[in-house]
Amino acid sequence: MTETMSRPQAATLVLNAADNVAVALSNLDVGTMTPQGVTTLKRVPKGHKFATRAISTGSAVVKFGQIIGFASKDIPAGEWVHEHNCGMGGADGSLAHDYAFSEGVVAPDMVPEAQRATFQGYRRANGKVGTRNYIGILTSVNCSATVAKFMAQEISRSGLLDDYPEIDGVIPFVHGTGCAMDLDGEGYHILRRTQWGYASNPNLGGVLLVGLGCEAFQIGRMKEAYGIVEDETFQTMTIQEIGGTRKMVDWGVERIRDMLPIAARARRETVPASELTLALQCGGSDGYSGITANPALGVAADLLVKQGGTAILSETPEIYGAEHLLTRRAVSREVGEKLIERIHWWEDYTARNRGEMNNNPSPGNKLGGLTTILEKSLGAAAKGGSTPLTAVYEYAEPVTEKGFVFMDTPGFDPVSATGQVAGGANVLAFTTGRGSAYGCKPVPSIKLATNSDLYRRMGEDMDMNCGDIAEGLADVDRKGAEIFDMILRVASGERTKSEELGYGDNEFVPWQVGAVM
Repeated sequence: MTETMSRPQAATLVLNAADNVAVALSNLDVGTMTPQGVTTLKRVPKGHKFATRAISTGSAVVKFGQIIGFASKDIPAGEWVHEHNCGMGGADGSLAHDYAFSEGVVAPDMVPEAQRATFQGYRRANGKVGTRNYIGILTSVNCSATVAKFMAQEISRSGLLDDYPEIDGVIPFVHGTGCAMDLDGEGYHILRRTQWGYASNPNLGGVLLVGLGCEAFQIGRMKEAYGIVEDETFQTMTIQEIGGTRKMVDWGVERIRDMLPIAARARRETVPASELTLALQCGGSDGYSGITANPALGVAADLLVKQGGTAILSETPEIYGAEHLLTRRAVSREVGEKLIERIHWWEDYTARNRGEMNNNPSPGNKLGGLTTILEKSLGAAAKGGSTPLTAVYEYAEPVTEKGFVFMDTPGFDPVSATGQVAGGANVLAFTTGRGSAYGCKPVPSIKLATNSDLYRRMGEDMDMNCGDIAEGLADVDRKGAEIFDMILRVASGERTKSEELGYGDNEFVPWQVGAVM
């Protein structure tokens, strides 16, 4: 007599009672019975979705309680739901939302000042607080990139930094633009904001700005625009003015040699968490991102805001389809409308370049289970937590408001983070499901794995595993508190995995907008 073995039901997850799809928490073979009472009709990869009830052609596909797309064909219950049967709303890839604005946004309960968390940071002369103490070599144009690298290499070879343990390093910030551009165009103004934003970031204790001399982006014009006066920790020079490459490198090495003892005077001191400006990033997202790491990071962002600090959500193409949730959190109609203005700019920008907003999910995103930009955006927006939206900034504008703010940036991580750092971010948290390899000098980047498989596979790159949320071993609130504690430790000097690996020298990527002439 043979005994029939009962097969345990597959691990799946329904995120909202209104959803008509569920997420597979393991690979589901054809014929798998699910807790939702449906049997899978096709193999459903881990992190992907299947229909929990029939969805007719043209009907909404719902996840997180929100529309993530529309059925492009009839989808029976148990069917794998992905780009073969789910698409965006309109023929042009657009989807209309009700951009409501709240009349009475409730302010978060702030932690009393006497009870606020602290970290060990570098208090600068202008009152800003840094979490690192680098010397930076900015370049006005690609033509001066090589001399900037030569200067940093000379300092590294000299052994000078061994005498200054308070200095984290010397970084050449090189890029591929700075000339052949409209001198009053959008791209020029973005680059100017980015350059001065980095020069004034509190994680830099000294800065050189070096150019060629004849480029469109004139150093003198930038100094005049911002009322900049050179001093012992900010100096400029061009190759043409000084007389060539070798003289330029020698000049830079001598200026850095003079700056080192000045920058090294900085000492960490106890400062409140309100001095933190946290950049929120996600890259290489997957089907777990909106379930584990992103909402946990949102909890950490809320905790920081309640401490009087600032959290910057960005990547405008990756909130597309979730922006209506943010307008309802705006502290004023003006703030909400500024966000919608940027959304419409992006719709026009992609149309002018013969693209569409749904071009954003990458092949890796789709392999990880994300089908449309709407689905990706709903998960990405979770990084912003739940507190009121206090301000909306254009790319690389100085962030002056406290609380939860938004900065308009592309979704490409290095470009987006460059804008946030230029805006004043002094620490960054980065969620990833596929395994983004990224660092962000002069700002430490904390890498948060959305799933345990990734954490085991790329443990040398990941600072924390959030995959245990999906496994029922941790909850979002507790993980968010762990992330907040890690942010304080890293801000106090604990090195992240990307710092240990040496990432960050090549991730300065200003957004290049407009015609290259």
